[in-house]
Amino acid sequence: MSAMATRKLVVMPVYEDVEASTRLFRELARTQGADTYIVAVDDGSVRQPLDVAAIAAAGLDGVVVRLRRNVGHQRAIAIGLSYVVEHFGDDAMVIVMDSDGEDTPESITELVAGLSSPDIDVVVGARKSRVESVKFKVFYVVYKTLFSLLSGRKISFGNFMAAKMPAVRRLASMQELWTHVAACVLGSKLRVQSCSLDRGPRYAGKSKMNFVGLALHGFRALMVFAEDVLVRVGIACTLVAALSVVGGITAMVLKTLGFATPGWFSLAFGILLLVFLQTAALTLIILMLSGMMRGGGVLSPSGYREFVAEVLYARER
Repeated sequence: MSAMATRKLVVMPVYEDVEASTRLFRELARTQGADTYIVAVDDGSVRQPLDVAAIAAAGLDGVVVRLRRNVGHQRAIAIGLSYVVEHFGDDAMVIVMDSDGEDTPESITELVAGLSSPDIDVVVGARKSRVESVKFKVFYVVYKTLFSLLSGRKISFGNFMAAKMPAVRRLASMQELWTHVAACVLGSKLRVQSCSLDRGPRYAGKSKMNFVGLALHGFRALMVFAEDVLVRVGIACTLVAALSVVGGITAMVLKTLGFATPGWFSLAFGILLLVFLQTAALTLIILMLSGMMRGGGVLSPSGYREFVAEVLYARER
């Protein structure tokens, strides 16, 4: 296979976005050279299915991996990475990016440059500036704060990243990759370097992601660290239960000493008892869930094939 010697493999999900992705192919050829190999995962597009001719027209080699159904942005990336792992050797560098132009082709050079160090496995693109609405920016700040509090980790990057092939093989074997790509990288224990990059404007069309979708995407990141989240919530519930016990004892002491007004003790003690019972029950449920949680298993390299309808090649082999 001629692509085996290709150094840069670009994996991107595409869903009903032919115009933007077609322009991106041309920009990749212009900025990264004709030896760039494209792995475009058509995520079950119906209205605008991606034609492999768009890749060839840009002067690039590559494939369009068409899926049987729409599986979502993160799973489409996981399928693309699984395809790369199965078909390419360890001499390749893999770039993951969106197909709409917001991940600029010019930034790939900076990402790949970070992989020259033997101590770095993955270089992720942290956003230096965003072309987004105020509503999105506020939501993103809240999301990062909640993620840090509940998981104990900081997340400041998305899907735009470059990785060495051994690192991609590790990621492709992790079940968490199918839930949330960035969170999977955080939990992979790989050596990650952050690179501050500007976010570009969309080439064409409008984003398919709405506010509900963004919120769901954020919760999926927490699902990757479900055990940590459960333990932290359990500790918080335990503290609240302990404080309610202290409050109940304080209320009884005040009642005994005659400092409580009529009816105050019954109301205060009743509320504190309810708080204790609820938090204690929630703590027990969380402990049970934590005990049921299993460590991530290892996926079969060829498991992604069940989602693939066909693979179209840009050039004859």
